[in-house]
Amino acid sequence: MINIIQTTIGAILTLSIFSFLYKDNPLYRIAEHLLIGISVGYIIGQQYHMGFMNYVITPIFREGQLVYLIPSFIGLMYLGFFSQKTSWLIRFPIAISLGIGAGYGIPYTFQASIFIQLRETLTVFSEPGITGFGIFSGVLFLLGVFTAIVYFFFSWKHRGVVGIVAKVGIYFLMIGFGASFGLTVMGRISLLIGRFLFLFKDWLHIIS
Repeated sequence: MINIIQTTIGAILTLSIFSFLYKDNPLYRIAEHLLIGISVGYIIGQQYHMGFMNYVITPIFREGQLVYLIPSFIGLMYLGFFSQKTSWLIRFPIAISLGIGAGYGIPYTFQASIFIQLRETLTVFSEPGITGFGIFSGVLFLLGVFTAIVYFFFSWKHRGVVGIVAKVGIYFLMIGFGASFGLTVMGRISLLIGRFLFLFKDWLHIIS
């Protein structure tokens, strides 16, 4: 009985979201606000148990590690946002977060997105047992990387040979953007199919 009630509520909320395809209406706004409210409540509860309890209450009050008072005080500066007199305090935790994030993120980005791609670009022809199609793919891949890089050299005027190479790079970029957009669309279609399966299989039992 509980499963039937839960499935019915989920189906009603799903249909309420789909009703926006007709026009904006109160059912859609109720479902939207309910989703946002539940999401915010879940995130607050998760942050409380996984963040506040693990990094403030437990280490400071239960284990006596007073060094955790420093990041706790920095985190409290975020609350200065709620008053115009103390809103300037929020600059300090934001600056610290950005600095730490850049320190961790920049080396990782270079390692994962630049160095690995450069290595794969240069070592694609050294693979054992490479076929003619593999050589063609490697040359095409190398050409795409080179022309796309040339396009982003704004210190050179895109005229003559440089302009032709940059234009080829634009085509490669457009193909890449199109593939990414197609992947995004297919992901959304998969979500839509999942909702339809929920309605016709789990709720209405029309299909098995």
